[in-house]
Amino acid sequence: MAAIVLIVLPVVLIVLGVPIFAALAAAAAIGIVALGIGSMAPVHSALFGGLDNFPLLAVPLFIFAGEIMARGGIARRIVAWVLSVLGGVRGSLAIATVASAELFGSMSGSSVGCVAAIGKLMIPELNRRGYSPVFSGSLIASCGAIATIIPPSITLIIYGVTAQQSVPKLFLAGIVPGVIIGVMVSFYLLIHAGVNIVPLADPVRWSVARRATREASWALLAPVIILGGIYGGIFTPTEAGGIACLYAMAVSLFVYREMGVRDLWVTALAAARVIAQILIIVSAANAYSWLITTSGLPARLVAGIEALHVSTWVLLAIINVILLLVGSALEPPAAILILTPLLLPLVMQAGVDPVHFGIIFTVNLAIGMFVPPFGLNLFAVHALFKMPLSQLYRGTFPFIVIYLVALALITYVPQIVLLPLRFWH
Repeated sequence: MAAIVLIVLPVVLIVLGVPIFAALAAAAAIGIVALGIGSMAPVHSALFGGLDNFPLLAVPLFIFAGEIMARGGIARRIVAWVLSVLGGVRGSLAIATVASAELFGSMSGSSVGCVAAIGKLMIPELNRRGYSPVFSGSLIASCGAIATIIPPSITLIIYGVTAQQSVPKLFLAGIVPGVIIGVMVSFYLLIHAGVNIVPLADPVRWSVARRATREASWALLAPVIILGGIYGGIFTPTEAGGIACLYAMAVSLFVYREMGVRDLWVTALAAARVIAQILIIVSAANAYSWLITTSGLPARLVAGIEALHVSTWVLLAIINVILLLVGSALEPPAAILILTPLLLPLVMQAGVDPVHFGIIFTVNLAIGMFVPPFGLNLFAVHALFKMPLSQLYRGTFPFIVIYLVALALITYVPQIVLLPLRFWH
């Protein structure tokens, strides 16, 4: 009965088109009655109390900072700088797209925001330099997913809050996987450019590189300030979100002067729409998570898995398949808030480090951002650049394979994730 109410009911409601927050809230309310747990009072407390969480405040702050960076000239200067130092290599323009996504992701933490900001700058240039529109769109959709992994990832913040794990540790653990994926994608792009004889980009000119570096210096300082402040013990990840907003506003308004007060207001409204969508899901998922924990379902699942006597690597393989399927249908915040209370006890019982599992979880959801048919990044590319979804579905296949290979490495070689933690206390 508990499995039907807690798992089947919300899935059915979501498939029927009920908004995710409503499906989760309904499952929580119906579950209390059906399972005879008690009154509705805990649901109200979970709905509102779950948002009264200091680390969670980092989510709206980084979303707002990312919007300012995308509209205030910071993203454009980062792309120009990357292009200035990667010229002269066949495929350098596509590799510059990956590098730009990594850098922008290290400032904004938003996958769809990265697709919009970097895509608007790079897709026209990629098409002009000999790449097909479908390849360009697929590249942008897959590169944007790196922002889900590289710190300060919004997805990692939500996992840290839900799993009660250190967000700075999760950020540190996400750096190497994010870089590895970027390197693997770049290696594929070099092969693709050589096979398809993509025209060479302009060679590196040091005068151009120096000028681009000078113009982008304020933009390049952003990740240094954000991540350096966190790991230097100067401020928390939540405070880093506030610093990122203030820094982005100061640079966009007074240094680059590409944004006025009216533009800032429009940017705030755009960010507020995204923030509202995320936080209402977080609120409903808190009530749902409370019911899952109270019902005792996680404990029964742990006991059931133990009865199967599967090894840790088989358990992780099963969980990866589940997460890939869920990640292709649900937004990362919803997937984390729904599944973390169910899966975390299983993996911890099997001896998997919760920080390692958080990165496994996040990489799965990053892949889901561009896996057909519901990947959010695919919809973003389709909406922004009018590319047919059917063609994008085919175009993303090589990138999905690359990410899956990286996922296998991250899952079964935990040192990739955990080794950096040994050098930070």
